[in-house]
Amino acid sequence: MTAVVLFGIAFVGGTIVVTLSFYFLMRLIMGADPTGRDRELAGAIVMRIASLHALILALVFAQEMIEYQQLKFESVTEANAVADIYFDANRYGADEKAAPIQQALFEYVQIVVDEEWQMLGRTGQLSPTAWNKWDNVYQRVLDLTPTNARQQSIREHMLTDVHSIAESRDKRENSGTDSISSIFWFAAVSGVVFMALGYYPYPPDARNLLLLSVLGAFTGIILFFIYAFSDPYNPPATLKPTAFERLLEELATPPASG
Repeated sequence: MTAVVLFGIAFVGGTIVVTLSFYFLMRLIMGADPTGRDRELAGAIVMRIASLHALILALVFAQEMIEYQQLKFESVTEANAVADIYFDANRYGADEKAAPIQQALFEYVQIVVDEEWQMLGRTGQLSPTAWNKWDNVYQRVLDLTPTNARQQSIREHMLTDVHSIAESRDKRENSGTDSISSIFWFAAVSGVVFMALGYYPYPPDARNLLLLSVLGAFTGIILFFIYAFSDPYNPPATLKPTAFERLLEELATPPASG
């Protein structure tokens, strides 16, 4: 947690430094503006740049937040599908068929929590072992031979949930590999630089420098959040596999192998 806070402070501090540095650089090149003739034009230009810059940041921030929340939703959907299959195996009414399915599902959840989530952060890829457990469940559900309408309905429901798990897994993987384009970061940093350049007509007194620092700090905070939410499997905004951890607690202990 401390490392995340320090990284955030460094991120915001770096944006402030960039803002002030380019402000002083422009004053060094252009000199002061004692008559105030440049302020009107500079103010109009800065206003337009700031509006476009704010729009870009708002759109990207909203997109990253939506994708972050969508990943959380997909994780809950996947965990619910696993739970449905697990308990439907009991409802099917054939203990010798249910135990292997439940065993594979329990091990699947263990792999997701203990191995796959960290693997997504390191490599952006899903665990082959988890896929094998999923395939094990899929094959065993396919091998079920219903003898009545109840079992037929349960089997169809289980197959639907198996496919739902696979779909959610693909979405989890895609969420880990999608990253913000370098073009966005170029536009974001350029906006900060050009806004700072546009304030050169204003003298570097304490009040103006404070206001410029506030501008740089707020922009840095937004950029930090965008950076954090763009990689949900790594700090600083790591999304925990909470739904799977709760499911693992609910299942408590693995059933005996059949």
